[in-house]
Amino acid sequence: MVRSTETPCLYLRFRKRITVRRGEPVTLGKVAQILTEPELETRVTELLVTQPQEKDGNLILVDMMQVVKLVRELDPRMQVEHFGDPHTIVEIAERERKRHPLLIAAVWLLLFIGSGLAIMNFHEDVSMPEVHLRIYELLTGERPTHPYWLQIPYSFGIGAGMILFFNHWFKRKFNEEPSPLEVEMFLYQQNMNHYVVAEEYAKMPPGGGKET
Repeated sequence: MVRSTETPCLYLRFRKRITVRRGEPVTLGKVAQILTEPELETRVTELLVTQPQEKDGNLILVDMMQVVKLVRELDPRMQVEHFGDPHTIVEIAERERKRHPLLIAAVWLLLFIGSGLAIMNFHEDVSMPEVHLRIYELLTGERPTHPYWLQIPYSFGIGAGMILFFNHWFKRKFNEEPSPLEVEMFLYQQNMNHYVVAEEYAKMPPGGGKET
């Protein structure tokens, strides 16, 4: 528990990224975790940081200097201490669009055909049919036209291997480890956040602080 002192103190940790609806006010309690005196907690949590406008686009950067200015206007005596990154990204979400079943089916079919062609082209490049025939010949001494007893288990193995590799069976995960795709998406999101932060800082007026 934070003890009351003559100089109130506000401890906060910015969230990496939040999402709000278009026109929804962004308060300090939404962009950061807050710890302060109980009698000030409600006022600080409900402190309006920004009101997204159409001109702001769909990404807004909330900076530490902007928050310090607002907190000082609320209580000039308050001391602000922050942990972690000195900013958070606010994403403005539009209305949720309904996903048309036909569009989903078309995308699924396109990905299915594309992945199948990629596997077939890879097998053709490495001469996989010839490899199967050679393996069959080494094991049995015969050289058939189609070694199905080798090719059919191999085909099922490709599907099982992809399921295990991506650690997903529809919406179910086999364990808590992230899949390679999830790791790549995480790294992509981090790089995207760094880019947005750099761009937003470049747009800020000289002297620091964001125009509101």
